[in-house]
Amino acid sequence: MPKNKRESLIYTVLMCFTMVLWMSIYNVAIHQGELSLSVLKDAWMGLPIAYVFAMACDWFLVSGLAKGFAFRYLVKPGVSSPLKTVIAVSSCMVVPMVIIMSFYGAAETCVRTGQWSPVLFIWLTNIPKNFVMALPFQLLIAGPLVRFLFRKAFPEGCILMEAAQPEM
Repeated sequence: MPKNKRESLIYTVLMCFTMVLWMSIYNVAIHQGELSLSVLKDAWMGLPIAYVFAMACDWFLVSGLAKGFAFRYLVKPGVSSPLKTVIAVSSCMVVPMVIIMSFYGAAETCVRTGQWSPVLFIWLTNIPKNFVMALPFQLLIAGPLVRFLFRKAFPEGCILMEAAQPEM
């Protein structure tokens, strides 16, 4: 897990990319009814805007609320095991992100079709579909993979919170 703001930003960039890419592929595949090269192309083409939106929501809204909830009600920093802390924080991040990004997907669908009347129905039906994929993917695949790659690229303690102050 990240130890400071800089590590947190780098970790969030990696995790958000992994989750948005996978969930984009998943949602396009559900919509098209198959997994094909066309699905991968469509998911990749929609990725940049979805990624920027997800990053902004994660960094400025969800992260603080999710960690606050997890550390207040589920785990105690420094007391709970690292595994329990990771599971609690990851789960608390997935729930609001699924709700927000499911709405994003519903709005994107309505923009493409030009019909806004089904936006609420699409959003509410997307939430459970996305949740059953996002939570296991986050806990079992994306989380461990991104944590492994993050610590390989940035061993603990190599990213400083503040630049060293030159002595006079």
